Amino acid sequence: MTTALPPVVSQQEWLAARKALLAKEKEATKLRDQINAERRRLPMVRVEKDYVFTGPDGELSLAGLFEGRSQLYIHHFMWRDDLDTGCPSCTASAGMNFTPQVLAHLHSRDITFAAVSRAPAEKIQAYKAKHDWTFPWYSSHGSDFSYDMHASLDESRRPVEYNYLSKEELKQRGFPEEMMKGDMPANSVFLRDGDEVFHTYTAYTRGLDQLFTPYNFIDFTPYGRQETWEDSPEGWPKLTDRLER
Repeated sequence: MTTALPPVVSQQEWLAARKALLAKEKEATKLRDQINAERRRLPMVRVEKDYVFTGPDGELSLAGLFEGRSQLYIHHFMWRDDLDTGCPSCTASAGMNFTPQVLAHLHSRDITFAAVSRAPAEKIQAYKAKHDWTFPWYSSHGSDFSYDMHASLDESRRPVEYNYLSKEELKQRGFPEEMMKGDMPANSVFLRDGDEVFHTYTAYTRGLDQLFTPYNFIDFTPYGRQETWEDSPEGWPKLTDRLER
C-alpha cells in the first residue's frame, strides 16, 4: 500500500506556509494561557462527604492523601473489570509520567500526586508491585468517591453522567449504551485549607490529551496520530490500515 505524501515545494514556499501556521500556533498558545488563567479563577466546592481510602499503611481520609501539601492531583486509574487488572492506557501513562522525577516537580509547587482506583487495595498493591512503581496509589473500594467524580459509571450507584453530559445527552452524541459502565478517563484536583478540602477541577476524555506524553511528539509529525477521527488529507495512513495488514 502506497502512503500519500505532503506536496513538495520550494524552500520559499515552505517558509511562507510555515510562518502562516506559526501565527495560528501563537494564537493557540495565547488562548491556552487564557484558559489556564480562567482555570485558576474557577470557584470551588467544599467536599462534605467523608471518603475513606485504603493504602499500604491502612485507611486515610481525602485530606490524608495530601501528604501535608495544599494541592492534590488525582489520576483516576481505570480498572478493567473484564480482565480484573489495570487499564493498559493508564499503565502506559504511569510508566512514563508517574515517576519520581515528575512527582518531585509537582512537590516543588506544593502539589501531591496520587492515583485512585475503585479496585480492592490488595489488587492495587499487587499490580503496583508487578510494575515496580513507587507513586501513591489508593483504593476507594466501598466508597462513592469514583462515582461522585463520575470517573466510574454505574447506574445502580449514581445516575450516569460523563464529561458533564447526562445519559440522554451522551446517547444523542452517539455514546453507546454498553460504554456507560465501568471506569472512564478522568482526573480530579483538590485544594486543602486547614482541615477543609475543596474540589476545584475535574477533566475527562480528550481534556486529558496533553497528559499522555507521546501525543505531544506525535502531533508535530506529518501523519499525526493516524486516528480515524482526525482531519487529515486523503490517503494519510490510519491505525486501522496497519491493523488490517
